Amino acid sequence: MKILITNAIICDPQSAFNGKKCDLLINNGFIEDITLSTKSITDKTIKQFDANGANISGGWFDMRAALREPGFEFKEDLTSAANAAIAGGFTSIACIPSTQPTIQTKADIEYVLNKAEKLSIHIFPYGAITKNREGMDMNELFDMHQAGAVGFTDGNRSIADAGVMLRAIMYGKIFGGLLLNHCEDANLTVGGNMHEGEMSTSLGLKGITNIAEELIITRDIELAKYADAAIHISHISSKGSVDIIRKAKKQNIKVTCDVAVANLIFTDESLVDFDSNFKLTPPLRSKADQKALWDGLIDGTIDCIVTDHHPQDIEHKDVEFDYAAQGMIMLQTAYSLLNMHAPKNFDNNILVQTLSINPRKILKLNAIKIEKGAKAELTIFNAKTKWMYDVKSNQSKSKNSPVLNTELTGKVIAIINKDKFIKI
Repeated sequence: MKILITNAIICDPQSAFNGKKCDLLINNGFIEDITLSTKSITDKTIKQFDANGANISGGWFDMRAALREPGFEFKEDLTSAANAAIAGGFTSIACIPSTQPTIQTKADIEYVLNKAEKLSIHIFPYGAITKNREGMDMNELFDMHQAGAVGFTDGNRSIADAGVMLRAIMYGKIFGGLLLNHCEDANLTVGGNMHEGEMSTSLGLKGITNIAEELIITRDIELAKYADAAIHISHISSKGSVDIIRKAKKQNIKVTCDVAVANLIFTDESLVDFDSNFKLTPPLRSKADQKALWDGLIDGTIDCIVTDHHPQDIEHKDVEFDYAAQGMIMLQTAYSLLNMHAPKNFDNNILVQTLSINPRKILKLNAIKIEKGAKAELTIFNAKTKWMYDVKSNQSKSKNSPVLNTELTGKVIAIINKDKFIKI
């Protein structure tokens, strides 16, 4: 493929062209040339796409999504997830092993990678830390690492046994395998349906306290410190969690973390009408927690934004709130919601740092830079474009989104990946 992208504003803190309107010549999957739009490449024989002042960045990377295949293809499969990801501007996804059977062997990793080869995005599987994600017996992590697993996690199940967690951290350290943990003390969350606070009291729902998350984060940081190894804390949700991680980073402990879009955009007040689409893990918390999460992103305490895409079928959502399954689809709408709700000091540089640069750095994958000779894995997006997110435009198999049938502002225009130009 050879294509000339004209009049695109480059958003890449790593690039010498950052913030400038440029033309990019893409040839055979690489950036062949970059020029300022005032000195444009003028070869009329080349297919051209006028970005018309839209932004272009390195392809976005979602560090945490449940893609459901194998076993739950009626909720999502790799193909439908890829379509939703493309529409949302993501060129790469790391998928959690919350499947049936669990992704926990070399063969399981190879299955995902082989199927993903045919898709227009890159899918990187995580392997389960423990057998069937039960938190007891450790899986063969090194075998999965050699097969292509980019990290290890038990998904939305926290490893309760500190001994198991420490052994996994120390074993992973030997070959550079990263452990990612959902931090939740299950003994403190039994029967919980939402954040513990004024809203849970008002709605008569049993709450989930912040300390359930913060206790395990503290434990895992101490284990990483003891082992002198890296640890990644997944989808943090509370002010206390941000404070703990900020302190650990100042002490040069090897900890990184991410936050889900939903926890940045919504709060526990969203549950006032008992909409089960807002029932999540971790739960939506208070406005004070939400502000702390944004502050943590802006000051660099929080490394990445994840979609935490979690498809559920209607049978698991259209029930009484107490019995509803947790999760929200987010791959397609993540950018729009961030664009509409982010504070003014959250700019495109931070967006690209947390959605493109840092995920690859944490997972030790090749960086994507906008420079001559670099791999062309790119996302083109426009903050002003309005679009309707409805059943017709939704690319996921599932519909568990509270913003379905809503006009959104901020849209992905196209992606370039695997030597393909895909206009959205």
